[in-house]
Parts: sequence; C-alpha cells; structure tokens
Amino acid sequence: MAIYEPIESDDSRRHLRLRSPLTLEPSGELVCANEEDVAAAIALARQAQPAWAATPIRERAKVAERALKLLLERQDEIIDTVVAETGKARTDAMSMEIFSVADSLCYYAKHAQDFLRPRKRRVPGIVGIAKQLRIVYKPLGVIGLITPWNGPFVLVMNQAVQAILAGNAVVAKGSEVTPYSAKLAETLLRDAGLPEGVLQVLLGDGDTGAAIVRGGVDKVSFTGSVATGRKVAEACASQLIPCTLELGGNDAMIVCADADLDRAADGAWLGSCMNTGHYCCGTERIYVVESVYDEFLRRVLEKGKQIKQGNQHGWAEDVGAVFWDRQMAIIEAHVEDARDKGATIHTGGRRNPDLPGLYYEPTVMTDVNHDMDIMRLETFGPVMCIQKVASEEEALRLANDSEFGLNGNVWTKDKDKGYRLAAAIDTGACSVNDMALSYGIPAAPFGGRKQSGLGQVNGKKGMRGYCHEMPIVIDRFGGKMPNAYPNSVKSAEGMRKMMDFLWRKTPLGRWLA
Repeated sequence: MAIYEPIESDDSRRHLRLRSPLTLEPSGELVCANEEDVAAAIALARQAQPAWAATPIRERAKVAERALKLLLERQDEIIDTVVAETGKARTDAMSMEIFSVADSLCYYAKHAQDFLRPRKRRVPGIVGIAKQLRIVYKPLGVIGLITPWNGPFVLVMNQAVQAILAGNAVVAKGSEVTPYSAKLAETLLRDAGLPEGVLQVLLGDGDTGAAIVRGGVDKVSFTGSVATGRKVAEACASQLIPCTLELGGNDAMIVCADADLDRAADGAWLGSCMNTGHYCCGTERIYVVESVYDEFLRRVLEKGKQIKQGNQHGWAEDVGAVFWDRQMAIIEAHVEDARDKGATIHTGGRRNPDLPGLYYEPTVMTDVNHDMDIMRLETFGPVMCIQKVASEEEALRLANDSEFGLNGNVWTKDKDKGYRLAAAIDTGACSVNDMALSYGIPAAPFGGRKQSGLGQVNGKKGMRGYCHEMPIVIDRFGGKMPNAYPNSVKSAEGMRKMMDFLWRKTPLGRWLA
C-alpha cells in the first residue's frame, strides 16, 4: 500500500488518498493546489510584501516572539500531527519540530535587527577620503520555499521565519507525504499576528512545487533530492533568480583509536537512527580504526539491545516508523545489495515483523565497502554501516570518497586532532565528539559540498541571503568632480603621478587600503 495514491475527482485539481505510516490505514485526502492556485498565492504575496517590508524590523520580530509563545503552548498538538503523518518517535518530534523551532524563533527574533540594519563601511584607498559607503539589506520580494517530509514543520518554520523577518513574503509547499504538518507553520504565524499573504503554505505535490518555482518568485529555497534539486536549479537559472539547495548526504563518522568508545557508540546509534534515519545529516558510513574496532562493535551491539521500536512505547520509543513507502523500498534495496555483496548483518536487516506499519528494524552491518550502494548512495534509514580501517588517514580518505558532502563527525579525546580531521573532511560542516549538529545551531551557516547542495542557509548569512545587499556610495564634500569630462593628456598624467606616489614611492597606498 502506498502512503499516498491518486483518486478520481470531479475538478481540475489532483486528489490524493493518504495513509498512516503507523498502520497503513487511510488517514485522509489531499487536494493539491494547481497552477491557478499557485498564481493566486504569488499574486497575494506580491501584494502583501511591500507593506510588510515597510514594517520596522523590531515589529516583525515581535511576531516571531509571539509565535514562540504559541509554539510552547501548542506543542502537544503539533507533535500529535507530526507523529500521525510521519510515524516518527514522539521524542524525535519534540526535539526536531519543537525544540529546534523554538531555538530558531528565539535566535532570529533577537538578532534580526542587528543582522539587517544598514552598515557603514570604510572606503579603502584614496577614494575613501572623499566617499562614504553604506550597505543596506533590501528584501528580495517573494520567496518560494519547497520543503520535504522528514522535518515537515521545522523545515518550513526555520526558513520561512528568516525570509519573513528579512521583509519578504513566502509561498511555501511541504511534502504531499506530510502536508498538514507543514500547514501548521502558516497557522502558527498567522495566529501570532503575521499579516495575511505574508506566509502561505500550499497543499500539493511535485506539480504544485514546480508551479511555485516557475511562478515568478524572486528566490527559491529547496530541500530535497539531488534529482529534483537539479531541476530547481535549471528552472531558477533560466529565470535568472537565486536559489539555495540542500540535497542530502551520505555522511561519514570517523572513530579514532583514542576515542571515548562508549560515547562514540551512543553517537553512532543516535546519528544513524534519529528520526528513523530520515535526517539529511544522519550518519551513514562509520570508519573505525582497527585497534578499537572489535570493542566499538561490541558496545554498539550491546547498546542496540535496549532500543525500543513501535508506537506502543509513547515517549519511550527510540526508533519510529519509516515515513514513506518509497523510502522503505530504497532502504530494503540498499541492504539487500550489501548483503548480496558480502556484508555481515548483525542485527535488523528487515522490516519489523511484529508491527503493522512501515517499521524497519534498527540495523547494524559490517564487512561493508565502497562497492556497495549503501556506502555510496543516500539510504536515509535506520541503518549503521561499520567499516574497519588501518588508520585515521585511511578513514579520512574513505570519508572524502563520496559524491556527497553535507556533514560528518569525528570522535577522539584529542580535540586538536579532532579539529584537524574535521577541517580536512570535504563536507559542508562537521562535528567533533557528537553527531552532526550544525543545522540545529541557528548561528551556524548550513549547506553542502559536491552533490549535497548549493549555497548556505541559517545564521547571519542565511537571513541576509533573503536580501539584496545594496551598496550606496555618498560623496562627502561636494564641489567640482575631479574626473569630470572632458578628458585630457594632463588629467591622464595626473592619474599616473598619483598612482606612482601611492603605490611605488611611498607606503601611503598600503596604509590607506
């Protein structure tokens, strides 16, 4: 049974029947916004945006502050919706969809005014004697936001809040797998006082998202697959509009000989299985130096015996359901490919036979290598792949032997060595002695290398990425322009003498730079 499937309808919109990943029972119907709906939403956003941009930043920030208060009041309702649509463990829903959103709202409400205030910049060189430079941050206009099913509430909220506080309007679409979790973002911010039209979350599928991308927005922020990300990039390039793309990964974990193995084993389980492994920065490849390999594996397998799966555990559940039947098919195919090529499966490696929904057992496998799909492609499931290596240098080489580069983690008691190894990994970010945390730290710019994406979101850079950084040059003194027409031999000779004086005969040019 598919999580969603088309059903016949009497109108021009696509209708989808939804099913619960927890039980596979029908859970509702989704009516997808069509091109006309998208065009109307973008028109409304375009109409609402100028007044919102003219609203003082401090007043915009108050909307985020009120949203934070409402979020905490409504957290159980939001968790219930997210769990019903995704099947994720309740604690994962709280940490990803509530805690992270609260942290983000607090951070951007506090710092938006500082990030976006006009700035004076010193003009270097002799020109600086006569000119002033100021930088202003002007909102781009209407932002198209396309988000996936693994973080259906947080991924809308986090990017929408940055774009909105920067003075833009946003037309967003969540996944058809989790439409109503995404829609909660619009409801929350509207109830917090956001004017009508400034954030609209449309319900729809891939065709709805394509209509947003092609609908005349001023920037697209997309999170999803590499294949769809390429299409988004091509569409944006043809329109000469910017985009940011976060396209997933196949992240590596390096366990050094001097690692705290107990902490590292905990980190391996959390990094591999948090959010049922549906985490773009999730740990998918683990390289362990051979001198500690056996002990690390022993601790991993021992800790795995305590992991609970199934929605009967409530807040004590560790690993939830797979959110989407298509992802289940990918997980199964990657595990079977590895099994066929010689991998050893110590635990898991199958659907959970005791549960009715899309549950895949937490899996540990060894004897893996880079000939296997599971070590080269994004599996996006609760699977831990552990490879023995001779040295940290080999681990680093293998970590970088990937077409992806989103995140990673290094485990060692020597923090300086951890820093050096982390800096040498060709990835968008890296953590030392913890699972990948960069997206969960609002101040950290987030983005991937290689096939993992284009551009960065979050932090000061992310918020400013929803603006045009406009330089304004102001003359200090007035009077006659020194370079006014007509040109002459005399003026050219004067320029030569000035350059000679500044950069050859005296250190004045360097001093003014």
